[in-house]
Amino acid sequence: MKKILFNISFLIAMWLSATSCSDFLDENPTDYSSVGFYQSEAAIKTGVSGIYNALYINIGYLCPFNVYMEHYTGLAMERAENNTIGAGGALNADNAAVQTVWTGFYSIIARANSVIDGASPYIGSLGGNSNQYIAEARVLRAYAYYNLIATFGDVPFFTEPVTVDQYKEERTSKVTVLDFILSEMDAAVEDLPWTAAERGRVDKAVAYGLKARAALLGGSLNYGGKASSYFGEAAVAANAVIGKRGLAANFSDLFNKSGQTKADVRNEMLFELMYSDQGTKNFHYIGFGQVSRNYGQTGRHPSGRLADTYECIDGKRIDESPLYNPKKPSENRDPRFSATLWMHGDTAQGNTKGTDAGRIKFVLDVYNPTTMFYNFTTGLWYSGTNADINSGAAWTSFANAGVGYMWKKFSNETTEAISATTLNVPLMRYAEVLLTYAEAKIELGEMDASVYDAINQVRNRSHMPNVSADRIGNQDKMRQLVRRERKVELILEGLHFVDMRRWKIGDIENDSPSYGYPVALTKDANGYITSGGYMDATPDMVPNFKKTTRHDLNDLASYDAYKGKLKVRDANRFWDDKFYLFPIPHLERDRDANLTQNDGY
Repeated sequence: MKKILFNISFLIAMWLSATSCSDFLDENPTDYSSVGFYQSEAAIKTGVSGIYNALYINIGYLCPFNVYMEHYTGLAMERAENNTIGAGGALNADNAAVQTVWTGFYSIIARANSVIDGASPYIGSLGGNSNQYIAEARVLRAYAYYNLIATFGDVPFFTEPVTVDQYKEERTSKVTVLDFILSEMDAAVEDLPWTAAERGRVDKAVAYGLKARAALLGGSLNYGGKASSYFGEAAVAANAVIGKRGLAANFSDLFNKSGQTKADVRNEMLFELMYSDQGTKNFHYIGFGQVSRNYGQTGRHPSGRLADTYECIDGKRIDESPLYNPKKPSENRDPRFSATLWMHGDTAQGNTKGTDAGRIKFVLDVYNPTTMFYNFTTGLWYSGTNADINSGAAWTSFANAGVGYMWKKFSNETTEAISATTLNVPLMRYAEVLLTYAEAKIELGEMDASVYDAINQVRNRSHMPNVSADRIGNQDKMRQLVRRERKVELILEGLHFVDMRRWKIGDIENDSPSYGYPVALTKDANGYITSGGYMDATPDMVPNFKKTTRHDLNDLASYDAYKGKLKVRDANRFWDDKFYLFPIPHLERDRDANLTQNDGY
């Protein structure tokens, strides 16, 4: 197998400093060589714990990689104008985020190879859960390789520990790597339970789910000219999970700490990044980096195009439903809208200290210098300074750096300090498996009752109606619906970063600035809105989704008819097809002259 260049000193440092993240990750690997170490079940378990620890890839601000990377698409944005990777020019071989992604996934691979190779002479004589732990290592390694080929295309490939002298290998075809992933998952499932006894560990459902996810990538991009074969494998693998796990009863429960304690949520969360408020606290900054300036440091925002993707409760898109009202866009919408997004006029709640004294409750306002806050002691509302408009950092707020929407998903916590939340972050959910199955079957033209049932399960959980009669048997309409469902169900979980690339819609998803709330036309001397805004929105202020057939198919709104009335940012946003792949990091090519660069960089 081919080998890879990576910074061994960095990997060793990461290995020795692995931190406790849950009950099964509380053993730090000691200072040893893997040669001769993995002779017992306990040693193998310790080594595999180190692989799990490497999953915590933070691109910035203690925000997990999968959450962060959604902001490299047209459905979300970072706060810096025109600076989002892949939609404004910041994507280059010297970008620190690119290097972090590359190094992070190869760290997982390095650790997995160390355990798998080190245990190979002894595994045949070991009992207990030794084979299960090795199978887990294989799934985690495959997960890293999936993310690498989805992000970089052809990549260096190795399945055993590598020495410094081997830093001279070329890139291996993504098709070869994908086929390895699929075969590895076939082997791994034999030694895994359907549901891991210890939460956070991968299991049979994850292995099949990863095979389905990876095969869907290969089918969508026609790897090796084998699209139909890969779609078929994706459908079979996903179908193996269907019925073995289930959906949580309440969508919102999946994304807050109290909800995640429920058994039905555990059943849906196939694969999670585990966090803990016990012992040495392991927390993240997701919420802190995406809420109001009134109690956080807003740095990441959802786009208007995402907000306008959510159907009305009648199951129709907002340009087709009589229920949509531009004056009150959140009314009569798919409940996942209000579970995922906050907007002007909503009452937001949070906590700044993790105590009763830190509770905060207020009305979001994108226009006025004051807003209404709730006093938990008196039970009364009062007017206070609105930091989203009237503060030195207001430029970063959802009203200014954003377009009037704020992430509620992962932020709706009222008992923990928003700057140190410990809810788990999903890496794979059962809902994804259902939608993957449906998409693969739709692409194969095999739209039977099982396809509609899979989509209906996801929709019905959020009280949305079944697949409409006009879609039954219509491949284009079903393709449109399953793509819509993947966006509104799975956004901010890292999947749209790949979906945008699988569907080859980067050009139309990033073909215009980001538009949002209706701007205030006039304000009085004290800065309060007197005309314009939502109160003066007119019935014709409904986005056009039919700019082209591709825009229609992918629910990508155009605001050209009334864009002058809307908040705008990223005026110089652009797309280049080279953005479909990240560049190979400059540092890695300096270390290995045989690593070629992706086209255009």
